[in-house]
Amino acid sequence: MRARLIEIALIAAAAADIWVDLYSDHPVSIASAVVACAALAVRRRFALAVVLLTLPATLLEAALVAPCVALYTLAERSRNRVLLSICVVLAAIASAAPSPLEPDADPIGDSVVYFVYALATVVLPVLLGQLVQTRHDLSHRLEEIEEVKEHERVLHAQAILAEERAQLAREMHDVVSHQVSLIAVQAGALQVSAGDEGTREAARTIRSLSVGTLDELRTMVTLLRASGDDITQLTPQPTLADLCTLIANSGIDVDLTGDLGLAVGTPRQRAIYRTVQEALTNVRKHAPGAVAAVELWHDGKHVGVTVTNGPPTRPSLPLPGAHQGLIGLQERADLLGGTLESGPTPDGGYRVRMRLPIHTD
Repeated sequence: MRARLIEIALIAAAAADIWVDLYSDHPVSIASAVVACAALAVRRRFALAVVLLTLPATLLEAALVAPCVALYTLAERSRNRVLLSICVVLAAIASAAPSPLEPDADPIGDSVVYFVYALATVVLPVLLGQLVQTRHDLSHRLEEIEEVKEHERVLHAQAILAEERAQLAREMHDVVSHQVSLIAVQAGALQVSAGDEGTREAARTIRSLSVGTLDELRTMVTLLRASGDDITQLTPQPTLADLCTLIANSGIDVDLTGDLGLAVGTPRQRAIYRTVQEALTNVRKHAPGAVAAVELWHDGKHVGVTVTNGPPTRPSLPLPGAHQGLIGLQERADLLGGTLESGPTPDGGYRVRMRLPIHTD
């Protein structure tokens, strides 16, 4: 409705402009004025054609409003500067040239002066139209920038969430499952050695619940890893200074060798700690009764740890596992530019070896 009212107002203004300063009542002149005014109704769809349709009225009736409105509309929509320049020159010529329907036309000298004034007049709506076009482009560009920024904010939030999920999965496996597996092992041992039936039944229940909890933890860790990112930041965790406590509470006969005061960064100390923790957890689960050896070493450029255990001395308990611990250790090694090797030994035991560069290039 608003657009229609604007069109009506512009047509009325163009008609009034011609009517007030009517140059000729010749039928051709009147027809050109009517066509120019009526063409403004479709100026938004056929901007160039409307400009051309207003030129006869500009020549015969010295119309001013109609060609200016048509030129503004064309300048607002067109990016062709050459076309706009040609239309401006044609409109200025049509405005300055004497009407062929007038017998007493102005001399050509006066037409040149009129051309200069007419050119200055018709340039103004073109400049205004280009200014409005530029404003629309800038507004659209700002909207695009806001959309891109919003998309980047969403991606950043998703990346943070993925990192937190992957980190949570790693720490759940390293800390929670470590403790629950120890409970399951101790409950299994109590179930075998207890002489009282009630005690054995309680131990059986504890072991069953622990096994179920480990299975649930495995599922949760798998889901979290599927939703997370492969590259996560290591949060503050125990370092080499805590290895003695870890070994003392492991329930395994462990021979620790090497320097606990290695001058390496905290992330590498945490990676070595987690390697020892995972290896000893696997010894309890898969090689009960086995003796383990933990060796800390460095060669000037690299630092690492080797955990080796012998063969089991009694049957292992059927505890669930999905190798998530070794996956987590491999991720830590990759993150720090190191390597992880693991596999069985010739005597029936198992060895895990992590090698990390002291300085990352």
